[in-house]
Amino acid sequence: MSDELNIDVIIDQAQEAMEKAINHLEAELIKVRAGKANPNLVDGLVVDYYGTPTLISQVGNVTVADARTLSIQPWERNMLQPIERAIINANIGVTPQNDGVIIRLFMPPLTEERRKELVKRAQGEGEHSKVAIRNIRRDAIEKIKKLQKNGLSEDVSKDAEKNVQDTTDKFIALVEKHLAAKEKEIMTV
Repeated sequence: MSDELNIDVIIDQAQEAMEKAINHLEAELIKVRAGKANPNLVDGLVVDYYGTPTLISQVGNVTVADARTLSIQPWERNMLQPIERAIINANIGVTPQNDGVIIRLFMPPLTEERRKELVKRAQGEGEHSKVAIRNIRRDAIEKIKKLQKNGLSEDVSKDAEKNVQDTTDKFIALVEKHLAAKEKEIMTV
């Protein structure tokens, strides 16, 4: 395999890994609730369905009733208690209200202090993503330097390193953009 082809593979792998870091950040930021009802709040919550761990979204209908209310309508009435228990055990900061037919989750209005905590949490997730992206960059540049030691020309090596750095800068900027949007969402009363 030619060195140029190797470089393309290294750069493509780095970019793919950085995209995964961004996707992970987006998934984590969705979990940081901004005081608005969002069905993603119960994503990943598992309920015991006749002895089988099952996602809440697979045993009931999860809908946004209004800006601050999420409702869960189980398809079977006997699933009300297990769903309620799963939400309480998940400790997502919301207490379920069970009226015997539907479970409602009322999002409490966020205090200024709580908003600042959520912004810090979002920024922490952003920092994890930045570190992951920088590690990917480091690994890609190490691979390029290894190729250079094995006979790759210095010019091609420098161009490849610049390409990796440009890709890194692009993804770091994307992290910043996501964080700015989430901070705005959290701080909007």
